[in-house]
Parts: sequence; C-alpha cells; structure tokens
Amino acid sequence: MSKTIVALDFSSREEALEFLKQFDSPVTVKVGMELTYAAGLDIVDEIKAMRHDVFLDLKLHDIPNTVKGGMKNLARRGADIVNVHAAGGKAMMAAAIAGLEEGTPEGKKRPLCIAVTQLTSTSKEAMNEEQGIPGEVMDSVIRYAKNAKDAGLDGVVCSVHEAQAIHEACGPDFLTVTPGIRLADDSKDDQKRVATPALARERGCDYIVVGRSITKAEDPRAVFEGIEETMHGAV
Repeated sequence: MSKTIVALDFSSREEALEFLKQFDSPVTVKVGMELTYAAGLDIVDEIKAMRHDVFLDLKLHDIPNTVKGGMKNLARRGADIVNVHAAGGKAMMAAAIAGLEEGTPEGKKRPLCIAVTQLTSTSKEAMNEEQGIPGEVMDSVIRYAKNAKDAGLDGVVCSVHEAQAIHEACGPDFLTVTPGIRLADDSKDDQKRVATPALARERGCDYIVVGRSITKAEDPRAVFEGIEETMHGAV
C-alpha cells in the first residue's frame, strides 16, 4: 500500500474511474460515503480490478451485533482497510473485528480495521460544548486510541498532531491514518487540525489521506508522486 491515500471524493462512479485512469501503477484510495452512496459497493470491486488498494471509509457506528453483521459483509468486498467510530465503545469495536474474521474468505487476509477518534473538523470548543467531553482534544483522542487497541483494532484515524502521542501510548505498530493533509499553499477548507505531508512524516504518521490537493491538481499523478516521495524521505 502507498503511504499516501488518495481520497476519491467524487459524486459519481464515472468521475472516480476516469480519474484513476491517470495512474498506471497501484495506489491506495479512499472510498467514502459520497462515492459509495452514488456508485454502490460495486465500486470497490471495480477499483480492485484496476489493481488499486481500497480504504473503505464508511465509519460504522451502531450496536455491536449490527456492526458485526455489517463488517462480515464488507469483508467479502475485498477492501484493504475499513473503519468504525471509536465512540461506539470497546464491545462494538471488538464485534467489528469478529465480523471481519468471520467474513474474510479463506486464504485471504482480513481487512485492517481502524477507528475514528475525533474528526479533524472538530475543534476543542465543539468537543467541550457540543459533545460534552471536557479537556483537550488530545486527551480524548488518546483515550479512544487505547480503547481501540484493547478491542483488537489495527490503528486509528487521527490528526497529524496526535500521531506521535498515539504511538507512544499504543506502540509503534499501532497504525495512524491521518486526514487533514494540505500542501503549504492550499486552503484549509472545513478542516481544523491540518498539516503538510512533511510534518506528517516528521511526526511518524503511517498513512496520510489527501483529497483536493491531488484530485484538483493540474497533474494529479505528479502531485501524488511528490507527496509519496516526501512520505518515504528521511526525517
């Protein structure tokens, strides 16, 4: 898998597949709610047929039995990474792993499962006042990460600014997948806790998710390759 995950935030199957024709070697892509709801889960099969890896970003969050059943079905689709909301609790996250293990075809590796901690669009004020969680965002993220590890998950979604602390709390092999990545001259848009690829590499992020900076570029492949080179560079 590439360290740079390209967010396919397109509103149609046709747009997504046309975009991917620019890449003649495998990349890792994120298929989120927008594209899934437009194209259905068959889009995963089509992207896998193009030899790309898929992070299916549907953020399951429900009672444990429902999440287990959902993950059992998603495991059959061939995605490489799936996710849940850590706010669902340890029992729900453990159920997600159980569903993936049951649903993964024999001889295949189960998808990696990661948990969303706090969305990178969430500010301290929103967390304190709207979610009713006191303290700093970092404290909440670390608590969620520890719960995810206890439940048997492979890692978490977090911001670049929290990745190093998560590795310190949960170990170097516990994956950190970080959205909110922008190039130096990009707009932050709706993200609050953003960072550049260079900072992500410095903080030890395992994977970064990059959307508009690549998909809206004049030469998406060149931008992707530049970011990937940065991620593989020496700190």
